[in-house]
Amino acid sequence: MSSTTDPRAADGTRRRRRGPRTWLATLPLLAFTGLCFGIPLGAMAYGAVTRTDPASGATRVTGEHLARSLQGPYLDSLIGSVQLSALTALVGGVLGVVIAQAVVTSRSAGLRSAALTASGVLANFGGVPLAFAFIATVGISGVVTRLADLTDLGWNLYSFTGLTVVYLYFLIPLMVLVIAPALDGLRPQWREAAQNSGATGRQFWRHVGLPVLAPSLLGGFVLLFGTAFAAHATAAALVGGSVPLVTLKIADALSGNVLTGQENVALALGLDMILIAGLVMAVYLPLQRRSARWLR
Repeated sequence: MSSTTDPRAADGTRRRRRGPRTWLATLPLLAFTGLCFGIPLGAMAYGAVTRTDPASGATRVTGEHLARSLQGPYLDSLIGSVQLSALTALVGGVLGVVIAQAVVTSRSAGLRSAALTASGVLANFGGVPLAFAFIATVGISGVVTRLADLTDLGWNLYSFTGLTVVYLYFLIPLMVLVIAPALDGLRPQWREAAQNSGATGRQFWRHVGLPVLAPSLLGGFVLLFGTAFAAHATAAALVGGSVPLVTLKIADALSGNVLTGQENVALALGLDMILIAGLVMAVYLPLQRRSARWLR
């Protein structure tokens, strides 16, 4: 007498057995996330909403720091960071897509490999070394500035426009890395089907290509926005306080360069940045999942 086993029941049993093991496997990651992100976030939130009386040492809950972080020069710095991030993300996204499309459609494997490798290097080249490279090249006494008389043309590296150009140096390669896999995912059969139906190249991109790439394009824009929004070292080395940016205001408040006793306001500004970054990631992750479903 033989007995048969339902395959679905067996699969369900295996999944139940793997369940606790899966959770145990994620414990190190959860512990690392809680230690490196949860504790600092909790400390920042606590400092942003509390005030300690220097005389008595008593601590009370207050919304004063959060309110100040959204007023005056602090609000201007938030707006300036959002404007700079949106502009560089838009320009970097467009140029990155154009370059990525040229690389993906190229028949040269060497060019493709070199372009993607260079993009990987340049996307991670920032901070003080990048600022120094631009100062030596197109700064007031830079080599290119003197040779091309850029000062007479109104060029100023230490301005909003100059900082925008510097940010594009690492945002464009980042967009190339992000969008190249999505461009690779556009199946040739789709273009052939569109051509067989009498569609032009413009119609293909309008009705097929762009709708399929839209999640990746928007996700890339959001990623570039978040990268520019959180950048600090490059801007600090280039413009100092001449361009209002929230990361520079946080550094000034913590170091007491302008006013002393503003540490809690700096924590409130940091909490504002985290909230904005959370909104950015809340948009980015669903777009990436939707793009993955289209390009499988």
